[in-house]
Amino acid sequence: MPDSTQAAPDTADDVTPARRRGGLGRLVDTIWHEVAKFGLVGAISFVIDLGGMNLLTHTVLEGKPTTARLLSGVAATLFAWFGNRSWTFAHRRSRPVHHEVTLFFVVNGLALVISTACLVISHYVLGFETRLADNIATVIGIGLGTLFRFWTYRRFVFANEPMDVDTSPLESDDSPT
Repeated sequence: MPDSTQAAPDTADDVTPARRRGGLGRLVDTIWHEVAKFGLVGAISFVIDLGGMNLLTHTVLEGKPTTARLLSGVAATLFAWFGNRSWTFAHRRSRPVHHEVTLFFVVNGLALVISTACLVISHYVLGFETRLADNIATVIGIGLGTLFRFWTYRRFVFANEPMDVDTSPLESDDSPT
């Protein structure tokens, strides 16, 4: 039985669970928080992207799904830049903002090409020309582009090791980590 006069290790109020678990625990916590934040920003971007494409193809760009897809993708990318820069990866700073934004838009341009290629192949090559088929191809393309984006954001765009403290404006001191 432990001596009650000795303090139990790692029970100080200022020690977070991630610190108690060590380096691997901190890595898992960091990745989990990044995935969750990236997912939320991505979900909103997805609504902007798919909703924008449908709005455009049902109105001013009827019969032009590729143009609508590109325009909605650009709008979603602008939202994603602000969300990921200021919240998801705010704790990662490795280069000046103009380098990050250039890399971000190059990566998103490639992801937009991936997702648009899925739509083009479905619509023009395979002949699936219904709006449902266009939406399914777009969702598949966005999914593939999202996997590509998350990997490249972590690897190249916001590549620096995470700081100990999340400095994003949406992260409060009272929230659990």
